[in-house]
Amino acid sequence: MPAADWNTLAALKRRLVRKALSYAIFIADTDTVTLTAPFDTGGVLQTLPAGYQPIGYTDDSGITWSGDYSLSEVASGQSAKPVRADVETDTVTAQFVPIETNAASTCLFEDLPLSSLGEVGTPWDWSRPMVPATIYRRMVAIARDTTEGGTDPIYIVRHLPLALRSERGEEQWVRTEAISREVTMAAYHDDGAGTDSRTWVDGPGWRALGGTSSGGGGS
Repeated sequence: MPAADWNTLAALKRRLVRKALSYAIFIADTDTVTLTAPFDTGGVLQTLPAGYQPIGYTDDSGITWSGDYSLSEVASGQSAKPVRADVETDTVTAQFVPIETNAASTCLFEDLPLSSLGEVGTPWDWSRPMVPATIYRRMVAIARDTTEGGTDPIYIVRHLPLALRSERGEEQWVRTEAISREVTMAAYHDDGAGTDSRTWVDGPGWRALGGTSSGGGGS
């Protein structure tokens, strides 16, 4: 066999190191249509369907995508290692901390229908029920990066067609920080969408990177 060229073998691509330079989170009621085509045929990001409301600013911890993944393993008397493994649990969660006091972030934290609160500036009033309702949402998160020149955008769009607030963290009131309301959203399988999570990567900047995913060169 021929000697390996390390740069070719390692195939390191600096231009494929992505960051969420900016991101946005949107939620909608389940009577809103699911997201099926966030980009046009040219890779241009499209407007979201009507009904998706922005969460606005979050704190600098960003969005943490997590979940639970576990295997069911079969042991045997003839092997010290499992002889079979099957996926038992595979879930997706998104944790973030809104710092805007708007209708979407407040309804999400308080587990209210999005129609419960009016526009900012109108009087708001809500009470905690004896038995909280189980309110599913639709959720879209969009991360935006750019190519090195900073001109061509690259987007990662993630859609949870059926999401439930699975955890509510602290609501913090302190003089030195913005009022914050931590939430965790858990993804559930949506029969219409056929999945619990769908992800797209596209944009003019992404298409301009064509040919950098294989072959040599680290730039």
